[in-house]
Amino acid sequence: MTTVYVPRDSAARSVGSDEVAAALAQDPALRVVRNGSRGMFWLEPLVEVETPAGRIGYGPVAPSDVDGLRPLLATGDVTHPLYVGRVEELPWLAGQQRVTFARMGVTDPLSTQDYVAHGGLVGLRAALRRTQAEVVAEVTASGLRGRGGAGFPAGVKWKTVLDCPEGLKFVCCNADEGDSGTFADRMVLEGDPFMLIEGMTIAAWAVGAREGYVYIRSEYPDAVQTMRAAIDLARAEGWLGERVLGSAFAFDLHVRVGAGAYICGEETSMLESLEGKRGTVRAKPPIPAIEGLFGRPTVVNNVLTLATVPVILADGAEHYAALGMDRSRGTQVFQLGGNVKRGGIVETAFGMTLRELVESYGGGTLTGRPVRAVQAGGPLGAYLPESRFDLPLEYEAFAAAGAMLGHGGVVVFDDTVDMAAMARFAMEFCAEESCGKCTPCRVGAVRGVEVIDRIVAGERPDENLALLEDLCELMTDGSLCAMGGLTPMPVRSAVAFFPDDFLSRKP
Repeated sequence: MTTVYVPRDSAARSVGSDEVAAALAQDPALRVVRNGSRGMFWLEPLVEVETPAGRIGYGPVAPSDVDGLRPLLATGDVTHPLYVGRVEELPWLAGQQRVTFARMGVTDPLSTQDYVAHGGLVGLRAALRRTQAEVVAEVTASGLRGRGGAGFPAGVKWKTVLDCPEGLKFVCCNADEGDSGTFADRMVLEGDPFMLIEGMTIAAWAVGAREGYVYIRSEYPDAVQTMRAAIDLARAEGWLGERVLGSAFAFDLHVRVGAGAYICGEETSMLESLEGKRGTVRAKPPIPAIEGLFGRPTVVNNVLTLATVPVILADGAEHYAALGMDRSRGTQVFQLGGNVKRGGIVETAFGMTLRELVESYGGGTLTGRPVRAVQAGGPLGAYLPESRFDLPLEYEAFAAAGAMLGHGGVVVFDDTVDMAAMARFAMEFCAEESCGKCTPCRVGAVRGVEVIDRIVAGERPDENLALLEDLCELMTDGSLCAMGGLTPMPVRSAVAFFPDDFLSRKP
């Protein structure tokens, strides 16, 4: 029997992978496995067939292609127009350094046997053989920083929770992936959920927690369903529960679904929502590591952060820290989207340039027009012109340039984009998504939209540009959290790098 793989990832399903899988399953000579996506979205649905030479890919495969393709799958025929070759050798994948995403698209996401066969649980077993302090020290030595956007050292946060007095502690995973152009968290939840479970269990052992929560936004129904199924399977296997892997350590996980508020990507707002309250920002201090969920010490990390932990424990801190540059160690999972020819996932060590990511991996714009700007770091990230594309993709280099890597989202725009409109969108987005707790964010964003409208209308542009800068400074310095504090970043970058879009307007 020939084994074929058809992704069950939401992106693949949106372009017909379910129909392709159903059509292939009608052939009794084929065993259809629903894997995660490889992250090459322009090839989805990507059908892979297991052959002695490795997995051979065909894509994008439409349901109408199946009848003609089915007889060729057993041989891995190279003459079919949808043939793309041995998947692991495709330049897009071969040039990457997949660490966190090593299993992505390779395994059946809900097969515990598949997970273990591809290196699963090695990190957790290694952690349980060590003391809590030793595990925290290993994560600290790896240089792993929070992948949710802030880039705070994960080991420092864990040590703070570990050093708190014994008692009830929590581990919370923030999977409220609300940034436009980001999808790596969703892909982990749907494509390798046991990796996140393993990472959260290691974190729990390291800090002395017995209970954890995965907070997923409501717009991710497939991720919610897959994560809940994976947790049930993990309990049945003894990976969660009263005796994790037969040890004396007890830990259990639960999924909670958010209501779709962007502000719940901020850790304290997420904790408020988990407690059944309206998602609003808490003043800090105290930090969640000391007073978090229900006032107890809490580890709050992003999906990618926690999903990387098993690799660090399995291969060692030095192995992970050897990747990257300066204070940006390891790899980052970049997500290419927008007006780009080849959108998807690129995982590579920190240090690759933005130009290489957009041009070599992305292949330029889908329209074929010149790239004019790239927004990195989500809707509150800076707009960078082509002249800044040689920036290395690492935290400090971007910060020095007035930008941020954030969650790794990179959205591409061609030369038809109106940057004044994009600056207005940033303020409008903040006005829409603000929790309303602090005045600089709640009111400042509304005033920002009004000021940009006056500039675009040609109404005293110099005076209003000065007023816009004053407003941005106030929001940056006075907002309670990063929501209002970062909204000025895309606005200021648009004004600085694309001034003609604001000033070349008729009064």
